[in-house]
Amino acid sequence: MRWIARIIYFKIWGWKVIGNTNWSKDTVKKAVIIAFPHTSWHDFFIGLFLRKVTDVKTNFVGKKELFFWPLNIYFNAIGGKSLDRTPGQNKVEAIAKLFEQEDEFRLTLAPEGTRKKVEQWKTGFYYIAKTANVPIIMFTLDFKNKQNKISEPFYPTDDMEADFAFMKNYFKGVVGKVPEYS
Repeated sequence: MRWIARIIYFKIWGWKVIGNTNWSKDTVKKAVIIAFPHTSWHDFFIGLFLRKVTDVKTNFVGKKELFFWPLNIYFNAIGGKSLDRTPGQNKVEAIAKLFEQEDEFRLTLAPEGTRKKVEQWKTGFYYIAKTANVPIIMFTLDFKNKQNKISEPFYPTDDMEADFAFMKNYFKGVVGKVPEYS
């Protein structure tokens, strides 16, 4: 299946992977991965192909209501974990516990928390990384240049403002599938 994914991703779609192409399942077994900009449902499939061509297992969380039979079989197979989103739950703590329960867990999230244009990123991914004591790896969904740029692992500091400035700078000039949402 990997060779088929490589043909589709590289040859048919014309995408490329740049940056930290050496991140592997042996180097970083646990991380929060932020994908930006998240402007379209197409991003999910680009991410699935990226993980196949780089041979790195990644995960995602979804509301528990999505994990019903038979979809739960597919979602679990591609690294999905269900999350109870009822009010009063500490979602950061619940997700951080997933890192404790798994030997290998790379959680992929969109810092915007939506596919629409936002003025500010959500902070949950940052607090998850700090609580779980795992690095953040950034990757671009750059449809303009048809590339996924992958960063080196970045450990958040105690200076959230500086950390966010650093991360946002990494994504400067990246254009998503829907440019007006970038």
